Amino acid sequence: MGTWISASALALCAAAVLAPGTEAQAKKPAKVTKPVKVKITSPLDGATVTAPVKVTLAATGVQIVPATVERPGTGHYHLYVDHDLTLIGDTIPKGTPGIIHLGRGQTEFVLDSLNPGPHRIIAVVGDWRHIPLKPLVADTVRFTVK
Repeated sequence: MGTWISASALALCAAAVLAPGTEAQAKKPAKVTKPVKVKITSPLDGATVTAPVKVTLAATGVQIVPATVERPGTGHYHLYVDHDLTLIGDTIPKGTPGIIHLGRGQTEFVLDSLNPGPHRIIAVVGDWRHIPLKPLVADTVRFTVK
């Protein structure tokens, strides 16, 4: 004969297995609640600079890693230099003039071919697939090269 378990006993067993703090709960992925921010720390917004222009970046709430790292909570920088943002849900295009992928996990980059005049940089953090993080993690600075 088989073993018979009442519906109420089965419900009690299920509740015990899924109770907070149990192993079943521990296997669920944790929700990330940290705000993710990116900041272009150099050049400063509104600055007048000389070429070449060194761009430095800082991020909080996300670990900046090479693009080959496929792990939640990580990303790498993309610089839009005098270029508008691409569609947010799309892959950031490669080989497009004005869009620079910092795929080795770099936190700085030297722009050595900017002409004198006004310029704009938008820094965007993308995941290993080169898709911008959601919500969008970006910062913009405008500056002038003399």
